[in-house]
Amino acid sequence: MRGRTFRQACFICLLLVTGLGALCADTPIEQFQSLQQEIRKSRSSKDWRANVANGHKLEIFLNESPESLLEAARADVHRGDLRDALDKVNAFVRMGQSTELLQSSPDFAPLRGTAGFQAIETRMSENRTPISLASPAYRLSDAALLPEDLDYDSQTRRFLITSVREKKIVALDAAGMLHDFAKSPDDWPMMALRVDQRRRLVWATEVALRGFVFAPESAWGRSAILCFDLEHGTLLSRLEGPHGSALGDMALAGNGDLILSDGDGGGLYRLRSNARSLQRIDGADFISPQTSAVLPDGEYILVPDYLRGIGLFEIATKKVRWLSTQAKFALNGIDGLYYNRGTLMATQNGTNPERVIAFTVSANFSKVTSEKVIERSTKTLGDPTHGVFAGRVFYYIANSGWDVIDDHGHLKPGAKLTEARIMRIDNASDVGAR
Repeated sequence: MRGRTFRQACFICLLLVTGLGALCADTPIEQFQSLQQEIRKSRSSKDWRANVANGHKLEIFLNESPESLLEAARADVHRGDLRDALDKVNAFVRMGQSTELLQSSPDFAPLRGTAGFQAIETRMSENRTPISLASPAYRLSDAALLPEDLDYDSQTRRFLITSVREKKIVALDAAGMLHDFAKSPDDWPMMALRVDQRRRLVWATEVALRGFVFAPESAWGRSAILCFDLEHGTLLSRLEGPHGSALGDMALAGNGDLILSDGDGGGLYRLRSNARSLQRIDGADFISPQTSAVLPDGEYILVPDYLRGIGLFEIATKKVRWLSTQAKFALNGIDGLYYNRGTLMATQNGTNPERVIAFTVSANFSKVTSEKVIERSTKTLGDPTHGVFAGRVFYYIANSGWDVIDDHGHLKPGAKLTEARIMRIDNASDVGAR
């Protein structure tokens, strides 16, 4: 799927990068690029033995994500190992995925004549069947917002929502009325947002999205962390992010620390409460980290990497343990991840189809044990972006508008922006359990 957020655009660029020189493969991004390069090289030279080996390496590196399974299956087909290819494709569809490539690409043509392919087509059709367990909570009356993130203040009973196109934060009151809360001080898109209810603060980021018309080219690649007074929207502080970063996602720990993700550069940063400098805390394991879930003990963070899946990150050691997909759960493509009482709610705009989903996890956070789709393939889901728990209710942004703009922020031909929705699922901390 094409560029629903700037992080997805980054993902596509990585997939399509060509003409790279030899890479030292020190960082995960370089390792990913190197693997892609080797796969293309072995495919173009018809070295199918090497192609299978490289496909298997990618599968391991991306923790058996659906896309890596398809790449490995394609290599198996060229090698003539249809049984192994079918096993991987069956795992792909067990993960709730669907793709036209299996029915249209010449690479998969040999599979289409096998006895098991009809069942795969049937399962993919089932995976595209609409599901809707959530109910509409609010419509955002300003269709031009392009909303990205939201949080909730229980004291004033209002949501705060960031706007990418209008470069501001808006407040949504209990009656469903929108009010301007704060503007971006640099006139850049507003991205991540967290409300610190205890300290009556609002934390947000502004990001000059690289390649987008929403920010001047001279500022591309810059990010800033902003702190506002929760009552009046007064800007209290601004902290410039690392050069070249895209700090588009944020989590708030119970002690007031911020965890910020650089979706372009792979970094995970912490801004301690009352500190004036960022600390990079990851051990260089991520390609494109998104909105993380800080666990109640404050020592571990569940980090959704857009390509690699969900990693359990231990702050003290910088070690990451990737949750197993068990060849049946798609854990990639998560834009926002939220933890409440053993349930993980995820907005997954990088899967096919896109969806909002509840996962339950094992007690030691080693694996996902079950899932339940909250919404997929509906006319109103569009591109879901982020969500928030308000007690036992989970709210999320649907129909954000990312699907009707191109890679530079222009409206696609014939498309128009329509009102985004805030959807709700009640007793959300229970829906993942079976």
